[in-house]
Amino acid sequence: MTPERLGLLWGVTVSSGAAARFLAAKSEFPGVVLLLLSGLLIGRSGLGWVEPLDLGSGLGTVVGLLVSLVLFDGGLNLRLPGDTIKATVQRIATLRLLISLGGGLLAAHWLAGLSWSLAAVFSAIVLATGPTVVTPLVRQIRLAPPLGEVLEAEGLVLEPIGAVLALLLLELVLGNLHGWREVMLGLLYRLGGGVLIGASVGWLLSELLRRLKPDQLKGLPLQLSLGLLFLMYGVSEWLLPESALPASVAAGIVVGRRPGPHTAELDGLIQELAQLAITMLFPLLAADVSWAELSPLGWGGILCVLSLMLVVRPIGVGLATIGLPYKLEQRLFLGWLAPRGIVTAAVASLFAIRLEQAGILGAGRLQGLVFLTILMTVGLQGLTAQPLAQALGLVKAEDDEPASAEAAAQTRQVLTDSGQQ
Repeated sequence: MTPERLGLLWGVTVSSGAAARFLAAKSEFPGVVLLLLSGLLIGRSGLGWVEPLDLGSGLGTVVGLLVSLVLFDGGLNLRLPGDTIKATVQRIATLRLLISLGGGLLAAHWLAGLSWSLAAVFSAIVLATGPTVVTPLVRQIRLAPPLGEVLEAEGLVLEPIGAVLALLLLELVLGNLHGWREVMLGLLYRLGGGVLIGASVGWLLSELLRRLKPDQLKGLPLQLSLGLLFLMYGVSEWLLPESALPASVAAGIVVGRRPGPHTAELDGLIQELAQLAITMLFPLLAADVSWAELSPLGWGGILCVLSLMLVVRPIGVGLATIGLPYKLEQRLFLGWLAPRGIVTAAVASLFAIRLEQAGILGAGRLQGLVFLTILMTVGLQGLTAQPLAQALGLVKAEDDEPASAEAAAQTRQVLTDSGQQ
């Protein structure tokens, strides 16, 4: 690929994402839906201006670095106040890990026609909701607490688990692993190793940030953060493939729990960069969708996705919230909103390439079903989230926003002052 063509690819991708953001801001239409549509327009299914595979082996690295930035931002802002929210996230994560894996496996095999092995890979890939999609939706519809915190935390917890498990199941299909015992050991090994690496890097970064004086070089906190984050990504992937995802979340959580004089500044800058990463990634990965991969799925693929949305998810949430102080309206909303995001799309694209190279039949069908899941969940749930939240009375009152913003600012100031001490 020529440098001119490469520059055009990135120029078209970023500008289309920025245009989608602009339209969302002006129309109050869900931004994630417009980002997805912009990718379909410029990619294989539309004008054909962007072909992600032209990036070659660099596609995985670019996507991985940007995803690690998004997950680091999620961990940095993760707040789980109160035992009820923590219990909810733990229950949803545990029960959905079991119910969604089983339900996705059966639906993908019986309804979409995937082989048992590829159906297992599919169920792991689409296990988690995407914080890259959930967070913008929660902020746009001004969802009243604690539902926003629960939805964001659920995605941050399950997304690394789903990605690592999907990789190990892929290795099982390719014959590089033998038996479920190796799969489970590999899962614990990568998750544990990733969390350990991430926590260590997060502690180191927080110590460096706390030792910087407020009048020192402006921009240095961001440079330190990105330098260590990207180095952590490279080392994690070199030592334990796919461990960079849990490492990014863990690093963000540690830095967020150890505030210093630059915490507020860093938080805002990282959040802006994470939004830019989403603006780049969504159109890029959506451009990889081909109608030729979606059309053979037919009604079986649609029914498979609908079963995940209307049966598997509500059952998991319903069981997880038994005995917890949530109203019926809150349970209904938690059971409905579960869009898949960037990590799901990235994993599907990269896995399809490996399966095709290994000569495994059904690789295109697997990728098509994953992207159909993303299209349907982002489209249907993105369009209906705000009307549903309003109908159920779950939207934050406008009068509460200034008080909430003031309380948040006071809380951050207290944390910053304590960090300086």
